Amino acid sequence: MTLWSDVLINDKRLIHKWKHYFPIYERHFTDFIYKPVTFIEIGCGLGGSLQMWKRYFGPHARIIGIDINPECKRFAEDQIEIHIGPQQDTAFLQRVIDQVGIPDIVVDDGSHIMSQIVTTFNFLYPKMLKNGVYLVEDLHTAYWEEYEGGLRKPTTFIEVCKSLIDELNADHSRGTLSPTEFTKSTMGMHFYDSVVVFERGAYTQKYAPLWGRTLDRLAEQVKAKLRKDHGSAIGHAPESRCSR
Repeated sequence: MTLWSDVLINDKRLIHKWKHYFPIYERHFTDFIYKPVTFIEIGCGLGGSLQMWKRYFGPHARIIGIDINPECKRFAEDQIEIHIGPQQDTAFLQRVIDQVGIPDIVVDDGSHIMSQIVTTFNFLYPKMLKNGVYLVEDLHTAYWEEYEGGLRKPTTFIEVCKSLIDELNADHSRGTLSPTEFTKSTMGMHFYDSVVVFERGAYTQKYAPLWGRTLDRLAEQVKAKLRKDHGSAIGHAPESRCSR
């Protein structure tokens, strides 16, 4: 059963999500199904999504809800834990991690206030497991003033993400941008309508070797050296590679 079909027949607590989010969730979370995953959702809402995640990830999942509303405590049940506190309070977040362990997945569906999203991300993301996934949703608020948003306003999370694209590619900047911890620990960033997903991971050595027949490899290496030696000659365009 998909998450979408689960939602359509839901008769438990109310789930309040944009419907185009569900394919995004399944695209990035499917590898964690039936694993002993520690899943943190910031923003408990009406409680239904916590139960949805419990059903989706299976009997070994530990679902952690974070909210500032003490009434959300009532959402606690088997496999679901609730912690009350502000998402921008890093001391509170550290206490949560001390209790529940390092998360595999974080979904920020909390205040949607830009400064709080940035603070939470800067604190939690570096602490995640190396194969973790961090998802921020409802980022249409990055364009709304009441959430500290605005088009191309430099402090919004959307604009922060634009800078992180450069950090992701810092290894290829020819020294103009030094690689950061984000560079070393992030495999990819994925942008969707109102959603950004970060996939953590660690690369082995980055290089582009030639695979295939030995003579062909040697020929390409000779051509590459000749292009390097004579590439500055006026009127010489790079030789194109033709498939054989």
